Amino acid sequence: MINKIVASATEALADIRDGATVMIGGFGTAGQPNELIDALIATGVKDLVIVNNNAGNGDVGLAALLAAGQVRKIICSFPRQADSHHFDGLYRSGKLELELVPQGNLAERIRAAGAGIGGFFTPTGYGTELAKGKETREIDGKMYVFESPIHADYALIKAEKGDRWGNLTYRMTARNFGPIMAMAAKTTIASVHEIAELGSLDPEAVITPGLFVQRIVKIDRTATSAGGFKGA
Repeated sequence: MINKIVASATEALADIRDGATVMIGGFGTAGQPNELIDALIATGVKDLVIVNNNAGNGDVGLAALLAAGQVRKIICSFPRQADSHHFDGLYRSGKLELELVPQGNLAERIRAAGAGIGGFFTPTGYGTELAKGKETREIDGKMYVFESPIHADYALIKAEKGDRWGNLTYRMTARNFGPIMAMAAKTTIASVHEIAELGSLDPEAVITPGLFVQRIVKIDRTATSAGGFKGA
């Protein structure tokens, strides 16, 4: 019997090792799997390469992971904002490596990994520092830059519902990078707010098929305040 439900986030992340590449879903705080990130911090693993749209804000979630000193490199499209003080401090002191990727390129590089595509040409970034050292090519009179796929050892994502086979549905914008990250990682771990009975999810509503998910953890829903942070 296939049953991908695990008892806790701690158990789900028990096999992560130093140096792993970990994709973490979320667009800012929307769809950020904070409980899985907390469990990742608790493992004490280090030298991680993190792939996320952002580089954390405030003092929780991804920002807390950076503050713990467990990240060697971050690949993201939007690292700085008003309260990204942990990223700023680490980056300016040379303790954190940054690979800056335009948002569309980031999404497509992740999608390419999941789709088995060896790379693609895009006009985004041509003629800028982001294209330095990369192959360029003229196609139909327009210049393009070659971008490679981003693969990961793990993807930590947040979904709304999941069944024991790993089929997932999402809640509105909390979906963001979750589906493509699930496809691009060797092991996908999803937190869900509701465990659905097998067969109860409308197949048309399933965004991530269980084929791409290895573990599911049920996390109770928590009321949040502005910005998606937990209420007092």
